[in-house]
Amino acid sequence: MDYMSGSRALIKALEREGVDVVFGIPGGAIMPVYDELLNSGLRHVLARHEQSAAHMADGYARASGRVGVCMATSGPGATNLLTGVATAYLDSTPLVAITGQVPTYMMGRDAFQEIDAVGIYTHVTKYSFQPQRPEEIPWTVRAAFFLASTGRTGPVHIDLPKDVQTGEAEMAFPDAVEIRGYRPRLPPDPAAVARALDMLLESERPIILAGGGVIKSGAHDYLLQLAESALIPVASTLMGKGAIPEDHPLALGMVGMHGTVQANKLVNEADLILAIGVRFSDRTTMEVRGFAPDARIVHFDVDPTEVSKNVRASHAVIGDLRSSLRLLLEMFRERARTGNWGAWRRRVNEVSSEWRDRILGTKSEFSPPYLLKAMREVLPPGAIVATEVGQNQMWAALYFRVLRPRTFITSGGLGAMGFGFPAAIGAKAARPDVPVVDIAGDGSFLMTMNSLATSIDEKLPVIVVILNNSSLGMVAQWQRLFYNRRYAATLFGANPDFVRLAESFGAEGVRVYSLDEFRSALARAMRTEVTTVIDVPIHPEEDVFPFVGPGSTLSEAMLGDGRE
Repeated sequence: MDYMSGSRALIKALEREGVDVVFGIPGGAIMPVYDELLNSGLRHVLARHEQSAAHMADGYARASGRVGVCMATSGPGATNLLTGVATAYLDSTPLVAITGQVPTYMMGRDAFQEIDAVGIYTHVTKYSFQPQRPEEIPWTVRAAFFLASTGRTGPVHIDLPKDVQTGEAEMAFPDAVEIRGYRPRLPPDPAAVARALDMLLESERPIILAGGGVIKSGAHDYLLQLAESALIPVASTLMGKGAIPEDHPLALGMVGMHGTVQANKLVNEADLILAIGVRFSDRTTMEVRGFAPDARIVHFDVDPTEVSKNVRASHAVIGDLRSSLRLLLEMFRERARTGNWGAWRRRVNEVSSEWRDRILGTKSEFSPPYLLKAMREVLPPGAIVATEVGQNQMWAALYFRVLRPRTFITSGGLGAMGFGFPAAIGAKAARPDVPVVDIAGDGSFLMTMNSLATSIDEKLPVIVVILNNSSLGMVAQWQRLFYNRRYAATLFGANPDFVRLAESFGAEGVRVYSLDEFRSALARAMRTEVTTVIDVPIHPEEDVFPFVGPGSTLSEAMLGDGRE
């Protein structure tokens, strides 16, 4: 046992967890920890807003598969961090968020920058800790990382009173912890897997629906082997992009509100859906009573609370997805046969060949779908793409084909504007060896564009592609379609000159007006040692299609040409 301060114990505990980078902003209530950071080998990336610090840690975690770490002071530091932590919670990103707090003897007295951080964070984390004595810190950190990285991964919060940071005690650093009632490593029941296989082989029109859980669990290789062995088509949710290479003949693309025509059609025609690591969000199912009306649902998930929460499952397999899919694949190969799926394969090929490469609803060839296809041609297969939220996100989901897992990073459940740029910076910290691109809209980029300072100071060069329509594009699209073109607070009277804005931070800035110029700028940006902002003016009334409107089913998509 070693005698040391609580802040020193925190840093040592982080080092024992293998942490190499922390994203954050200091302040009075966390200053003892920051002082100890100077004596450590940890890299600190200084954000310019706490929300961005959390998004950076999120991007780091999604790109690396490791636990991201962010840090802020008490009061406004903790509340600013909250949006990023909530983003991580709804997308099941493993994260540890550390906030400072007023001393224990001042708590409850409305001290300067005091808030009930535990009460606030409890609703958007797997757990919120607040150690009351310095010697509790080593166990707390070990428990936080254990919770964040196991079972259904997610963020965990540690709130550190200042006197707990400065106090000294004998410290014991545990190698493992046990948390009463928490048993995250549940092996799948072989009988449940065997029943799932029986149902698959009994079906005539099976389809796989892959969610973010496939990527989180590292089960993508078994998913691909299963799909290829059985020749079953694979659709994905937004969070599942990259679970199967999207240039694969069996890949149908994303299902849902802005899902591909082929994915939405075939999911609704299926008689069995192998739903793997999905939560059946409303943006995936749309009007749930019309979702896959003839299909039995076989739900694979590590979290039993997701089963039948939104869509009733006919059968469930609970457990680690990688183990579950490995066992399903082994059992399938032992049977050495597939189902009676010949007619279904012909139908899948027919629909896919008709719609797979179709561009819908564009006003010119210099439009987002063509830009994203050009981006795929220029970027190497392992490049990481993050997105902001809105039209840019849905264009990327539809038209940018993701070829490897952990190379598409987006805010799904919370839909947090401003996510993409700081998440891209975090991803670059995790993977400095690959190009990282943020696909942005002008509205979303403006929310966290001060992260340009972080990217330059910290030498984390990323590429930002701004699809610039001088508006809050997705809201404006809804106003065109459902509110008789009444543009309430969505059209920008003035935008900054993004080229000059980038240059003022020391970044590169360029504006392009053609696909050839865009390809050249993107290729040049990959060779540049600082962040590059590429401003792409697009038509202000470009809409994202296909689009399933509210209250509609997947079979009622608008295609942008007057057809449904």
